[in-house]
Amino acid sequence: MEPSDTQTYSKAPRSLPGKIFDVLSGFGLATITMLLLGLLTWFATLEQIDNGLYPTLTKYFDWKSVFLLPEINGKMVPLPLPGGYWVCAVLLLNLILGGIIRIRKGWRHYGNLIAHFGIIFMLAGGGVSHHFSERGNMAVGQGDSSNAAEDYFEYVVEVSEIKDGKAGTVHVIRGKDIEDLEGAKSRVFRMPDMPFDIELTGYLKNTVPVSASERAPDRQQFIADGYFLMEKPKPAKAEEAERFTAGCYARILQRDGTKSDPFILAGASFHPFSYRLDDRVFAVDMRKRLWPMPFTLRLDKFTAAFHPGTMRPAKFVSNVTRIENGGEAKVTIQMNEPMRYEGLTFFQASYGPPGAGPGDKMYSVFEIVRNPADKWPEYSLWIVTFGMAVTFLIKLGTFLAAGSRKKRHV
Repeated sequence: MEPSDTQTYSKAPRSLPGKIFDVLSGFGLATITMLLLGLLTWFATLEQIDNGLYPTLTKYFDWKSVFLLPEINGKMVPLPLPGGYWVCAVLLLNLILGGIIRIRKGWRHYGNLIAHFGIIFMLAGGGVSHHFSERGNMAVGQGDSSNAAEDYFEYVVEVSEIKDGKAGTVHVIRGKDIEDLEGAKSRVFRMPDMPFDIELTGYLKNTVPVSASERAPDRQQFIADGYFLMEKPKPAKAEEAERFTAGCYARILQRDGTKSDPFILAGASFHPFSYRLDDRVFAVDMRKRLWPMPFTLRLDKFTAAFHPGTMRPAKFVSNVTRIENGGEAKVTIQMNEPMRYEGLTFFQASYGPPGAGPGDKMYSVFEIVRNPADKWPEYSLWIVTFGMAVTFLIKLGTFLAAGSRKKRHV
């Protein structure tokens, strides 16, 4: 009897796009990204002790930080690491491809799908917070009120006309429109409601005006009215970015083509630049951006408690009144218990003045965050929990059903 011919089947080779998909959706890539996030978080936790929270977060998790070198106790660690933002982006892509598209489908896997969607939702919320959240602070004295917050980082140029000792409509030039005007680069900003336009140039992120009679320019800086902008030296340790004081040069351009002499605008200046045109007076100032609140906050009482024998704070408590549309609401803001209202979150940040004694008037400083994804992490945790519960119930039901069938068979 002749042996029958056997036909062998070989698996078709995977195409290049298929191989790329396998890598991006694979469990191995997910493991690597999780390990990298663990390392980044560990190094960032150690480094923020010396360099401060904001500079460390910017270094490790800002979208502009593609690669970085960790630093511990002032010493550089020779371990190049990718930026946390991009590690999270790769993990997000991996979860979408592997945890949603590639994963096995069917009722047995509904729980896994839900849990993966919850993690994706959390990562997406981090991206929304990174790009669209706003942060500022509000300092309110005991018995005083405030209805505006000051941005931590963004410097703006404000132009207004002064009438009867008060500023009229304020025209604001945002920081994103002037931060690139370094060196000789300039830009003219048109103001149709004003009898002039304004030209800005020579922007510096951290600078201070210096008298040319006291110190000669070290980099051939332009001198305006006897002063020039001196860039502050880079500190040995990273400073908190909210301490920077920006500055630039400006010039008024009248409608008839007349140009004023250049003048300095600086966040470190105590008074705005005044410009007189005929019988009208205008003020031009550079300051941190103010954003109005939808209500007024009054500080009724501030209480600070410290750990025995130390100056380490144990509790800050601010009893405030929220005033809106003629109504009042009593609210308590304290450490780890913020006030959430109208899309804003008020955290108890600090207090002052430093070294205040009994009877001194206190003030409270609130950090204010407007974050469209503020509650997303909480929602994502509920989604993940629900997905894990579904997985557990499905596994439990399958186990009980299998045990019942086995008993019937016996």
